[in-house]
This record gives sequence, C-alpha cells and structure tokens, in this order.
Amino acid sequence: MKIAVVTGASSGMGREFVRQLADRFNGIDEIWVIARREDRLKELVSTVPVRLRIFAVDLTDHKELMDFQCTLEEEHPDVKWLINSAGFGKIGPVGSLNLADEAGMVDLNCKALCVVTHMVLPYLSGNSRIIQLASSAAFLPQPDFAIYAATKSFVLSYSRALNEELKPRGIYVTAVCPGPVKTEFFDIAETTGEIPVYKRIVMADPKRVVKKAIRDSMMGRTVSVYGITMKAFHLLCKVLPHGIILRIMKAL
Repeated sequence: MKIAVVTGASSGMGREFVRQLADRFNGIDEIWVIARREDRLKELVSTVPVRLRIFAVDLTDHKELMDFQCTLEEEHPDVKWLINSAGFGKIGPVGSLNLADEAGMVDLNCKALCVVTHMVLPYLSGNSRIIQLASSAAFLPQPDFAIYAATKSFVLSYSRALNEELKPRGIYVTAVCPGPVKTEFFDIAETTGEIPVYKRIVMADPKRVVKKAIRDSMMGRTVSVYGITMKAFHLLCKVLPHGIILRIMKAL
C-alpha cells in the first residue's frame, strides 16, 4: 500500500497538503493524517478523493508517538510522501512568554519533526519525497520571534543535510521556507504579540505556497521559497550582514 504521511493535518499548510496530494497523485492509496484535533481531521474525510487514516496524536507526547510507530511496524506501508507540517510560533521577547510555550516550540518544531522523520525513514522507498516545513524566518535571527526563528533555522539545516544523506536511496528532501502565510498560525502567534505591518503586506495564499512546494519537491529542489519578495529576502540575507538587516527591520 502506497501512502502519504502528513503531520499538522488539522489546519493551515498541513490541511492544504492533504488536499493537494489527494487531488494530484492517483498512485496514493491512503493518506495518514496526524494532529491533536481529531474532529478537524474527521472533517477532512469527505473533502478528498483518497482514503484518510486518522491519528489523533500529540506529537510532543512520547507514548502517543510510540503508538504511531507500532502501527508502522505492524503494517510496513510504502511511504511515498512525508510532510512534516506540524509547528507553532509565539511572538514576544525571550522570557516574556511562558516556559511551556518557549520549550514547546522547540519540542514540536524540532524534536517531533526529527522523531517522525526517524520513524518513517525505514518505510520510504526510492523516488519518495520528504517535505519539511521551515520558514523564511530560518534565514535570519528575529528579535521578538527568536525561538521560532531558531527552530526553523534548525529545520532548514537538518533538511539540507538529510537530503544529501538520502540521495543514494533516491529519496529527496525539500525544506519549504515561505514568508507569512494566511493560516491559523498567526491566530496563535498573535496571542502574545502583534506581527509587524510589513509581514501583513506580504502574506501569501497557502494554496499557492503548497502548490509550489510540491512542484519544487518533484523537481528535486532542496529549498522551496514562494514569491518574489521572499526570494529577494533570501538573497539579501546571503549578501548583507545580518546586523544591518536587523537594524533595517527594526526601523520598519
């Protein structure tokens, strides 16, 4: 049985990945959707033309993750796509957020992503794809978003190295680095602070970001950056000292 595995599938980018994978790839027999909110996962079932298998799993809960691993070991699926989309961010200076949120960003954005990748790796066959949701925040340290940006820098570095390691197996890894995207992400992020105006101006459509991410993955690209603005920002972060860019951003 050929399957796709999508974490963070109950909303935002993860939900959109489920829809587009189901619509575009006839060879997928089943999509395993993972998120805490089972009711939201159930809502997806009637909206896609592929069977969904629901895993109501908190990815920061070791026991629940082990239950998912047991299912993999019992069924030995042929995983053609792994989409690690689960993650969250909170706005605010380090120390102003509660400790659970600060540690939780690292646990979900980094640790859980690594654990799920490790669990699924034995079941990925040749010409399979891994998509890891990073962010344009990975390109530059971001005061008042410091921990989130650092976690996404980790995801970007990890994904690029993993891509090199898996080349001999014919498995391709793409880190998706969008700018702000119109999803529920900012509903959570703004419970502790407000995003800058310039981020609101460049917010992207999740459908377009996911469409490009899948296309870039199929083309074997290591990094997927959506939109002219974010591509220019990526280039800027490569050529200018980060201290100068941070001063410009603070002025804005």
